[in-house]
Amino acid sequence: MTADLSLLDGVLRRVLDDDCDDGGVEGGLDDLLRRQAFGEQPGSPLLRMFAHLPPEGFRALPVDDRRTWLRRALATIAAEHAKPRRPRPPQPRNGASEADPAPTSNGRPRPPRARSGHVAPGEAPTPAAPAVPTPAAPRAVGSASTRASADPGPSPDRPKAARKIAPGAAGLDLELARAGTGLRAPTLERLARLGLETVGDALRHYPYRHHDFSITVPVAQLRVGVEQTVRGHVAKIREVRMGRGGRLRSTEATVVDEYGTPLRVIWFNQPFIVRSLPEGSEIALAGNVKAFRGHPTLENPEFERLDGRLPLGAEGGAATGAHTGRIVPVYRLTEGLPQRTLRALIAGLLERFGDRIPDPLPPEVRREHDLMTAAEAVQQVHYPDSPEALTQARRRLAFEELLAIQLGVQRRKRDWAGSGNAPILEGRTTAEAFLGTLPYTLTAAQRAALEDVLRDVERRSPMARLVEGDVGSGKTVVALAAMLAAVSSGFQAVLMAPTEVLAEQHFRTICRLLSGEPEPPLGGLLPAPFLPLPLRAVLLTGSTRTKERRDALDAIRHGGAQIVVGTHALIEDTVAFHRLGLAVVDEQHRFGVMQRAKLREKGNGAYTPHLLVMTATPIPRSLALAVYGDLDLSIIDELPPGRAPIETRWLPPEQRHEAFAQIRRELDAGRQAFVICPLVEGSDTVASRAATEEYDRLRLREFPDLADRIALLHGRMSAKDKDAAMRAFGRDETKILVSTAVVEVGIDVPNATVMVIEGADRFGMAQLHQFRGRVGRGQWPSTCYLLADEPSDEAVERLQTVARTRDGFALAEADLKLRGAGDFFGTRQSGAPSLRVASLLDAQLIAETRAEAERLLNADPELASREHIDLRLLALRTADGVVNERH
Repeated sequence: MTADLSLLDGVLRRVLDDDCDDGGVEGGLDDLLRRQAFGEQPGSPLLRMFAHLPPEGFRALPVDDRRTWLRRALATIAAEHAKPRRPRPPQPRNGASEADPAPTSNGRPRPPRARSGHVAPGEAPTPAAPAVPTPAAPRAVGSASTRASADPGPSPDRPKAARKIAPGAAGLDLELARAGTGLRAPTLERLARLGLETVGDALRHYPYRHHDFSITVPVAQLRVGVEQTVRGHVAKIREVRMGRGGRLRSTEATVVDEYGTPLRVIWFNQPFIVRSLPEGSEIALAGNVKAFRGHPTLENPEFERLDGRLPLGAEGGAATGAHTGRIVPVYRLTEGLPQRTLRALIAGLLERFGDRIPDPLPPEVRREHDLMTAAEAVQQVHYPDSPEALTQARRRLAFEELLAIQLGVQRRKRDWAGSGNAPILEGRTTAEAFLGTLPYTLTAAQRAALEDVLRDVERRSPMARLVEGDVGSGKTVVALAAMLAAVSSGFQAVLMAPTEVLAEQHFRTICRLLSGEPEPPLGGLLPAPFLPLPLRAVLLTGSTRTKERRDALDAIRHGGAQIVVGTHALIEDTVAFHRLGLAVVDEQHRFGVMQRAKLREKGNGAYTPHLLVMTATPIPRSLALAVYGDLDLSIIDELPPGRAPIETRWLPPEQRHEAFAQIRRELDAGRQAFVICPLVEGSDTVASRAATEEYDRLRLREFPDLADRIALLHGRMSAKDKDAAMRAFGRDETKILVSTAVVEVGIDVPNATVMVIEGADRFGMAQLHQFRGRVGRGQWPSTCYLLADEPSDEAVERLQTVARTRDGFALAEADLKLRGAGDFFGTRQSGAPSLRVASLLDAQLIAETRAEAERLLNADPELASREHIDLRLLALRTADGVVNERH
């Protein structure tokens, strides 16, 4: 048990005295309980207390329930204190514990290891746990020591489960429970929560950062705001009382370096450290330097005893410090798993299994790109010999990850190009004639993108092109010109959108551009003076009524519909095209690779339709090359002239009234407004405004005089109701549209000049940029307000970044850095690989691996040669993880 029950007793009594208000507890009672629970065994008093709290914690309880819980918790502590103390069982002579790795591969017992006082911030002490062993330097594969490790002999000290281990790389599949680690079931369960169930899983659990204990600086040279390491001796140490009434116990020490300069060190809520660091102890400290009364200080630093002595109360022999003079890894953890336990496990597994790690990269690839072996890279990424070795190890592992992705996307591109003959679409004249009917001219970027598309469709090889552009850059017009080129050549064209709202908007836009009328004509028959006959456009979604669906399917099958717009319903087996020549996929990132391929198969095998995919989410070029490397890329990076500027403002809660005052002014001027909410309905677990509640609030309190001109739109509504809400807002019949994220893309209402985004901290920066693109589409200046009731400091920084940045590509790159590729797109889905080491912002390494993938596939298209077999398997495994689509 690691929880300090005496501390908890005092804190809980004070909270009870304060009428169950935990405001006086630094970080709150829930935070204190979580910190104290680290390292607790199942059934401990603290975990029994936890079992009677809701998932949301103490603060979610009503006052009466808080009082009941507090009294029961105090009774539990009192009962625990009343128990007679049992004598400690004798410890093994070598001081082994569950954190100890197994004996060495040759059966000899390991030398004793130092027991460090190294404690991470918020981590409960484990005084008897051994320090991390210093792994041996990487060994050459095939050496005598390697062979001994790969084929361990019998040992009386080794558990029976660990004696029979498959040879070579197969041993990496050994379950940790059978790998002779000595870990108990609770620790194995915590490791499983991290996804660590086999030896290979543990070795691939790379640290996200390191502490460099090898480089120390004098106290006088410490810089505030920088993580640094110092060495010295403990001149003074004491327990101090902090917080309201001195209820929280902490440790304060003065450490003096070799030059006699003192440094104040404080460990909040960790009074036990007093017992681990007696005065005179030689220690190393690592942490972020802060300022206290004008002097540098360390708060909650990690520390290590350097004098070879054990913390007070520990048992076992002394040894030299295990962390001294080296770079130490810091891993991502789960509750109850100390950093030291995970370090010890991985260090021991590296020593026993590190040389078994297979290397999928052929020797010539490693030589060409100056890469270390996989076994050496894994060793160095955990326990690097130097910062330079760490950089090289990360580069080696990142190269392997990115090369596997590039091999997959390049093979997809080659398969696509060689999958069949595409129709030659000679419709350039028709496309130009259509552009001549528009009341505006295309921008240079639109022209360049259209030229790329028309040049591609005039070839027999199937086009596979991504057109990427910021909000309002005019991608739909480019796509429609290409679709008309297909129609003039006697083929059909289809446009697939991810949502019914967006599909409906595309259908209406196409009809308006071709007919000049605000509403789609009856039956979808559209005049086209640049074609010999009128064409017909049909809409097909999951909500299309039975009679209309039957008519649309018949028109698609027999060629009566030349332009088809729809959602996922288009790739159902019941949909058959007469002569599909061009497939357009909008908001590409919301579809899976297999969904895209299924739409392509609607060519019925006689030919392969050309494929054009679009996205209004600006994607950093490096990410586009990695995720969409099977597509050629065209970027529309300028907006049409005459677009009104959009001012974006982040307002703190006390200024939110300004946003609704601006809405009133714009409504009085005849304009319209959006109000965006992150939720459809209110939630007990999510503190954010809901669309239905905001709709009622605006109608009843904010704008009662406009109650009948405020509309509601969200994804749970029927297709008919959604369509009615959109039509009414588009016709200016309603003045305010309260909506969820369904208006993120595709909504075009030029009269809307103001948007208020509630709960803006719950959206990514790229998504907020998409929202604000719904205003400013007319001739009037527009404003977007970002509101959040209780934003974190990080959220405030993100919102301020959105407010001052209009460049969608710059925002997208910042969003990608903060959230990763999957969350950047709003959800984890296909096409966004999960990387352990590589970054999708590393454009140089992506370009390098792309070129290497092309070279390898040119030399060996199937990667079938003996030296490429492992690389082929790696690419296939990676593709399995990337291609899994989201339905």
